[in-house]
Amino acid sequence: MTLRSVIIGTGSALPPRRVSNAELAQEVDTSDEWIVERTGIRFRHIAAPDETTGTLAAEASKAALASAGVAAADIDLIVLATATPDQTFPATATKVQALLAIDDCVAFDVAAVCSGFLYAVQVADSMLRAGVHKRALVIGAETFSRILDWEDRATCVLFGDGAGAIVLEAQDSADEGGRGILATKLHADGRYNDMLYVDGGPSTTQTVGKLRMKGREVFRHAVVNLASVMSESLALAGLKPSDVDWVVPHQANARILDATARKLDLPAEKVIVTVDQHANTSAASVPLALDTAVRDGRIRQGDLLVLEAMGGGFTWGAAVVRF
Repeated sequence: MTLRSVIIGTGSALPPRRVSNAELAQEVDTSDEWIVERTGIRFRHIAAPDETTGTLAAEASKAALASAGVAAADIDLIVLATATPDQTFPATATKVQALLAIDDCVAFDVAAVCSGFLYAVQVADSMLRAGVHKRALVIGAETFSRILDWEDRATCVLFGDGAGAIVLEAQDSADEGGRGILATKLHADGRYNDMLYVDGGPSTTQTVGKLRMKGREVFRHAVVNLASVMSESLALAGLKPSDVDWVVPHQANARILDATARKLDLPAEKVIVTVDQHANTSAASVPLALDTAVRDGRIRQGDLLVLEAMGGGFTWGAAVVRF
């Protein structure tokens, strides 16, 4: 028998305020046509002052727990991926723990920007398969609107706020191709820091800072890196692109999604796309897209999924999952 981490529930949360390109164009020198043509984005959700990364993460977690039919008290591990924590410390995961009224469990944050959820998945998967924990909440949550320069039209139109979560459970499996996380592969290359970063931090400027990005260079690296890591993760699982039912990608840019799919000879209809409705929600985008496709019936139990993302650092990664 083999211990495997199985996704038994998904959930997501979005702030009620939904901002269209047309509304954004009233405040920023841009237009709906300009944004859609370059990114595919039409809407994004923006957090209200009383909404935080932690509150959105807790809401998504409650939805995932309900989906799994699991009580919060049954969770013994919380791994939360975010680049926009509620506080410098403690970890926002501990705030989620408190909001869920869990008396005691391991809870910590992972910082890998847009790849954070994939990093969190591998960490939680390793801990579950080691037999140390039984059930984990793995969360991606962001309030990127708080770190945007709203005078920079090249970046402020790209991002939104939200959260997504999954419940992972360690289960015995005698079937190599059975349900669960089959393979993960992560990468990082800090030489590209200046292509996508925030120009602040406690130990440097003592400020939160604002997001800065060289979009053209990020696009080029994203297409190459994402196609490569998806191929690597499938190879680790002993599978090939034609075996894949659905790709659940980081929702950064519709053109990146199209170009990555073409590199792997995957039909566009196998790619889950939510960037038009949510924009780029960084670490939240993969679990948000996953929950959307599970709830609308596209993704079903037994489907083979590839989750992938790339973000600042650069960091990038992929996971092959039998749902």
